[in-house]
Amino acid sequence: MLKEINVALAQIDCKVGDKEHNLTVMERNSRQAKQENANLIIFPELALTGYMCRDLVYELAEPVPEGPSIRRLEEVTKKEDIHVIFGMLEQSEKARAALYNTAVLVGPNGFIGKYRKTHLPTHSVFEEKRYFRPGYQAPVFETNIGTLGLIICYDVFFPEITRLLRLKGSQLIICISASPAVRREFFETLTVARAIENTAYLVYVNLVGVEDGLQFWGGSRIVAPNGKLISQAKHDEEDLVIEKIDYTDLERTETFVPTLRDLRPELFDLLKEQAENL
Repeated sequence: MLKEINVALAQIDCKVGDKEHNLTVMERNSRQAKQENANLIIFPELALTGYMCRDLVYELAEPVPEGPSIRRLEEVTKKEDIHVIFGMLEQSEKARAALYNTAVLVGPNGFIGKYRKTHLPTHSVFEEKRYFRPGYQAPVFETNIGTLGLIICYDVFFPEITRLLRLKGSQLIICISASPAVRREFFETLTVARAIENTAYLVYVNLVGVEDGLQFWGGSRIVAPNGKLISQAKHDEEDLVIEKIDYTDLERTETFVPTLRDLRPELFDLLKEQAENL
């Protein structure tokens, strides 16, 4: 496994429902990132289709990993020798009306794995539970660019899932997002908190642009295990930022901030008990 990797944050403005356009943008950014020696490029939540798809979701969803869009991106990752993470609408193989908000990881050898969004916001402008089933797994992917854990947007509000990913060995936790501007301060705070409490790198890649009157603020970032902001993309416009991550920093940080050593696992049972009786 590499000790250092270069990570590209691809903050893009998607066209809602236009997979061909969005794929072309993703392919172009992937080639550019590879030219700048990136090992991994990350695109936002639902980058393949845009976020505000509403009832178009049933037409736009694809199975994972058999869908044509994944196959097309596999060609790029194999040719460019790069890893890609992106968000898409996943259609269940068992029931066509069962859809998921999914993050997909593809590498030089093809499809590696997926994560289905666990926490689905259904309040204010959000209506994800109307369309999606929640995920029930928190997979960790061991690759030659590190041990990776994936979450999606609203998941970052819930420390339990990032804690679980860290306990399963994640060195790099990646949050792809479609956060509107009114939530900016929340995400800026929570991404730092999740990194510090887990002594892990936290990469956040957010959508940018306006979809159906909803403005997405961008602000993609990389947060070090000590909470230091080591890279920041522009606000309110497309950007491609590439930054080095040094995994040896994890060991140094764990020595001075030993949160994993000091965990009290007996409290997890109490947490479950109280949550079941809300």
